[in-house]
Amino acid sequence: MIKLPGFLRGRHGGPLGILILAAVLLVAMPALLDLYRLNLAGRYLTYAFVAVGLVLCWGYGGILSLGQGIFFGVGGYAMAMFLKLEASDPESTRIQTTPGIPDFMDWNRITELPWFWVPFESLAFTLVAVLVLPAAFAFVIGYAMFKRRVSGVYFAIITQALAVVLTILIVGQQGYTGGINGITDLRTLKGWDIRDESAQYLFYYLNAVLLIGCVLLGRWVLNGKYGRILTALRDREDRVRFSGYDVADFKIFIFCLAAFMSGIGGAMFTLQVGFMSPSFVGIVPSIEFVIFAAVGGRLSLLGGVYGALLVSYAKTLFAEAYPQLWQVMIGTVFILVVLVLPYGLASVYQRYGKRVLSRLKGSRRAPPPPPSSLPQDSATEGRR
Repeated sequence: MIKLPGFLRGRHGGPLGILILAAVLLVAMPALLDLYRLNLAGRYLTYAFVAVGLVLCWGYGGILSLGQGIFFGVGGYAMAMFLKLEASDPESTRIQTTPGIPDFMDWNRITELPWFWVPFESLAFTLVAVLVLPAAFAFVIGYAMFKRRVSGVYFAIITQALAVVLTILIVGQQGYTGGINGITDLRTLKGWDIRDESAQYLFYYLNAVLLIGCVLLGRWVLNGKYGRILTALRDREDRVRFSGYDVADFKIFIFCLAAFMSGIGGAMFTLQVGFMSPSFVGIVPSIEFVIFAAVGGRLSLLGGVYGALLVSYAKTLFAEAYPQLWQVMIGTVFILVVLVLPYGLASVYQRYGKRVLSRLKGSRRAPPPPPSSLPQDSATEGRR
């Protein structure tokens, strides 16, 4: 059984923490950052969706997935397919051999839009696909693994292998997926230029609102009966099974919920950046997502958000200042955080921040009454 420190028990992100997060994302960052940096922050927020899902799946469910890039990529590719079809209207592609299809299909001598691309001409279908397809993929993987009691390091390795398989499949089917370059040159959403400054601001705020919504959803799940069962599964799975619960069903649910959140992040990434490629599907991004959750705090929903922001910003900062050493520096920071703070940066606040706040509250309390105002019995006893 995993015995957690007292300062980490039952902390899912209280109302005050969520209000502070909302103030940081919706007020402070837009006021302090220019458009370029704000656009970068919006990109970092898309990673935070995956980190929050990993806090639920790994931190509280004990399910370490090294393939969350799969679900991030599925959501991102679903949105990219719609945007690419809108950018490939017959007028814009009239110079192609086959007008009306994406350019990479024309380059690969495909003369007809593939059947699985056709539904993505509808925005409504695309939005549903962004939410449903990642969860459906997770259900298939989870059902196949958890029903056979595959867990621990074996599950982590299998999800990592699946991320590699999907990356190879995307790269190999170049005529249908864009190959190693991915789906690029995405310009409009229903005729609205997504590269415009107003669009960048809107996507940032939409990112922030959806992310806060995912944090609230995760908090609601953890604070209920399911959250207690989930924690029990992580600590003593055999006892939960002997109590009559179907362990596999609970694991499948939380795994699908994490994939659902990751799909939203992938779709918002495509809108924010304007492309999607297999480089965001494979092993490297999947491990980075785990690092975000570990550094922020795998037992804190808010820690997952801050971890994604801080690590991504540090990655950009180191890459700009030390282009030859930034990967080593990021790895060193991660190792130090794990060694010094095994429960992530969230444990710093839980251990010290709340202690400071409680002292501040104590100092604001009214001073004790003077002796003359004490009850008569106490005053008489004092004279004696």
